[in-house]
Order: sequence, then structure tokens, then C-alpha cells
Amino acid sequence: MSELASSFKSPTLPISEVFLSIQGEGKLSGVPSYFIRTSGCNLRCTWCDTPYASWSPEFTLRSIGDLCRGAVESGARHVVLTGGEPMMFPTIDLLAAGLREAGMHITIETAGTLFRELPCDLMSISPKLSNSTPAVGDARDPKGALRVMHEERRLNVEVLQRLIDAYPERQVKFVVSSPRDLGEIEKMLAKLVHWADDDVLLMPEGVTLPSAETKAWLVAECTRRNWRYCQRLHIELFGNVRGT
Repeated sequence: MSELASSFKSPTLPISEVFLSIQGEGKLSGVPSYFIRTSGCNLRCTWCDTPYASWSPEFTLRSIGDLCRGAVESGARHVVLTGGEPMMFPTIDLLAAGLREAGMHITIETAGTLFRELPCDLMSISPKLSNSTPAVGDARDPKGALRVMHEERRLNVEVLQRLIDAYPERQVKFVVSSPRDLGEIEKMLAKLVHWADDDVLLMPEGVTLPSAETKAWLVAECTRRNWRYCQRLHIELFGNVRGT
């Protein structure tokens, strides 16, 4: 049995990194937070900014107790469970329960393809648009198998609806590459109910600061729809640096 597979049968999680920083995205942007990044993902976004947790997963098995202690000892009141895809792992339930018992505010970052009901104060759902699918000929996927897998899995409307219904404190965050993505977002949202305009965030794709032109059209579209513009504050402050 592989080390990664064994994590499903013991109170541990495969972790790529933990760090104290500020939340750079979403409704809690700017809030000091302790990040716990699981390693492993059921998708392969072409523009993934954490390939060490998806395309080429790096990890150390960490016990639930050790992870909870690290979060508490960080001094932060907010903790972010991210990945990769943290909802892949059954033991994420134990980690969330331990963090809740310690009195921490919990944000969970998920692509919205898997459902779990667990302690969470902000469910951050990031449905993947077609702009996330690896291109034909991607050197990381020479046979195209990951492209097919990603396209089959990237959107699960039933799971998205269950997450929206189960977690009243949520955000639905879209990575936008071009104005062409807006129609796709609107069609997706039309299949869902019980969300509010205030839940929808549009974030420019990229690991560098967006151009003034990109910000201008995206802000205009958010304003027109009463959606939120989502910056990447950590990129502005630190650049595309691991552990921030």
C-alpha cells in the first residue's frame, strides 16, 4: 500500500505545506490565517498555481492532532483548509472537528466536485470553467488522459447545489481568463438556486498582477451584475511565492 493510500486508513492527512499568512482571496481577504494545504487533487487545471499539490503532489503524512496543535500555536484565529482538493480525504472531517473544538474559524477551499458535511464557517467553492481544461498536447499530459479526466469531473451541478444548500456562509469563486467566460458562468449559475449575487466572485486568472485593462473590464462586469471582484492580495504583497 502506498503512503498516500495509507492516509485514508489512519488519522492522518497528506500535507504539502502549512503556513501563517493573510487570506489573499475572497470575502475574508486580508485576514491573518493559518493555511493547511492537503496534497492530492481529483482535477488537473491547466493554470493550477499549486502543482505540487495536484500535478506533481508532494506530501508528508501529518497526524490530525499535530495539525490542530500547529494551527492553535500559530496564534491565528482563522484557518484555511485548502489543496489540492481537501474534500477528497475522509480524515478532513476529523481535522475540521478538531479545529472547531479549538475555537477556530474554518474556511474550506474546494472545487465543488465532492460533498462532505463538516464543520465550516465559510465554504469557498471554486467551480472550474472550460478555461481550466488542459490543452491538447500539454507536455504534462502526453496521452491526453488527464485532459479527459478533468473535463469529465470539473463540473458537478448536483454537488454544487448540495454545497450551496448545506453551507449558508459561502462564496462561489470563478477564475476568469477572458470575457468569453462570462456566458459560461451565467449558464452554470442558472442551473443553481438559493445563491445570492453577493456570493459570486470573479477573479482574474494568472500568477502575476492583472493588467489595468483586465481589471477594468472585469470590475465593470462585476458592477453590472452586483457580483464581487476578487483580487489576489497575496500576489500583490508577496508575488507568486510558495508559503504565502
